[in-house]
Amino acid sequence: MSEKKFIEVEDREEIAAVHHKTDSDKWIFFCHGYGMHKGGSYKQRAKRAVDEGFNAVRFDFRGNGESDGEFIDQSLSSRINDLKACIKFFEPEKIYLFGMSFGGKVVSHATQDLEIEALILKSPVTYNSIMDKFRAVVEEKGTHTLFDDKTIDERFFEDFDTYSFDDVAKGLDAPVAIFHGGADTTVHFENSTEATEAFETDVLLHKLEGEKHSMSDTGEEKIRDIMFTWLDQI
Repeated sequence: MSEKKFIEVEDREEIAAVHHKTDSDKWIFFCHGYGMHKGGSYKQRAKRAVDEGFNAVRFDFRGNGESDGEFIDQSLSSRINDLKACIKFFEPEKIYLFGMSFGGKVVSHATQDLEIEALILKSPVTYNSIMDKFRAVVEEKGTHTLFDDKTIDERFFEDFDTYSFDDVAKGLDAPVAIFHGGADTTVHFENSTEATEAFETDVLLHKLEGEKHSMSDTGEEKIRDIMFTWLDQI
């Protein structure tokens, strides 16, 4: 059973969230990547989560999907605030966070203000240097547009530069699982290797050979199998 909610965040704007319900004190919040939305593979993840005994929540960051706001006005801070508002709305007892790509950056930095049971990252943006190719375009042209209509300007990097992944790695004590495609040319696998070495907590790093940033159905299924086995063991 699932139920859609519209949750008020900042400036009277709302984010769209879907709650997949089960009778459990465990809640997993799914955060999508840069310019994406809560649909697609997140429906399968949420369904599997319920089967495994987790309440699952998938939502759209502002400027994406069914949520309010313009993409160009959003930042890492606004995305973190959207996640926190979503969590506060549902009042979960045990919090598990899943982030894909830039969503991985969001959930990682959100852990600095949240008490979580586990952090799960898929092809995550970790170190700020991963975004340098976008930064170069903004510095040259003033804006950068991806996916036809997802535009950022200098305000994005003014906010982005206030965050350091080293602070996350040193401060997190919850276990971490990282899944990354070996053929990913958007966020290279080596970034997750470096992040794994930086964490001062238990980390599972799983490399999916031949998988790119957008993974095949087989790769996605493998991640779900390994992820929930790992969650059952921690």
